[in-house]
Amino acid sequence: MQQKGAVAQALIEWYGHAARDLPWRSPTVTPWAVLVSEFMLQQTQVDRVLPRWTAWIERWPAASALAAEEPGEAVRAWDRLGYPRRALWLHRAAVEIAEQHGDRVPSEVDELLALTGIGPYTARAVAVFAFGERHPVVDTNTRRVIARAVHGRAAAGMPSPADLADMEALLPAGRAESAVFNAAAMELGATVCTARAPACAECPIREWCEWRGAGYPDNAPAKRPRQASFAGSDRQVRGRIMALLRAARGPVPVADALEAGATGGERDPGQARRAYDSLIADGLVVEVEGAARLP
Repeated sequence: MQQKGAVAQALIEWYGHAARDLPWRSPTVTPWAVLVSEFMLQQTQVDRVLPRWTAWIERWPAASALAAEEPGEAVRAWDRLGYPRRALWLHRAAVEIAEQHGDRVPSEVDELLALTGIGPYTARAVAVFAFGERHPVVDTNTRRVIARAVHGRAAAGMPSPADLADMEALLPAGRAESAVFNAAAMELGATVCTARAPACAECPIREWCEWRGAGYPDNAPAKRPRQASFAGSDRQVRGRIMALLRAARGPVPVADALEAGATGGERDPGQARRAYDSLIADGLVVEVEGAARLP
């Protein structure tokens, strides 16, 4: 892609008037609130996150507030966001922030990486979006934009270190501009340069897009195998058991938890037990004297 500066300017200007009004993007939001949003947004749609994030920040406006609760309360409040281990990890990170960092989210990537549940993407995202540091931040949407605009490919391949190098090459030099550019690239991929129906006529960087210039070739890398269907899966059974325990205000007999997991009439007679045991192994369920509860 040529004219890096023009691309950055066009994308930043577009973001200024086209970005969705999401609460964690407010200039007054705290680093803790940004960190919570990044935990919740992993593999989860924005519209599902919005009510949970709002309720979470109202209840636990600081890491120390969450750290003072039992981990099970975090799992309960997570509700149906999916991947509930993220709630446990966020609770552990809150304890670490409260005890090791004086209740202040650290701004350095290395310190963020040392917190439970935070990987390279989340560490850079918090450093950039909460503190304005200059780092390349690459999510699925950004990778798609880069694949098309820079490499002329219909879709991105498997994640690789080259993704960060590609984004670094596009970042403006200034901290403030680079933070906005990171957010703008994500927003473009989420709302315009989408996977199935890109709105190329609305794209602010269309004149520099290599994929468009090549005539939109069908040259996407081979797709990874699809995840098994949710219906009838162990994930669905785990979800039924977790729903029962979230709704209960005290321990539930293990037999009732297993029955809740088996209410879908699965053909595998051992599925409910297997799903229940996996929840125990993940630390999402605690069993004491024949009764199950959240941790």
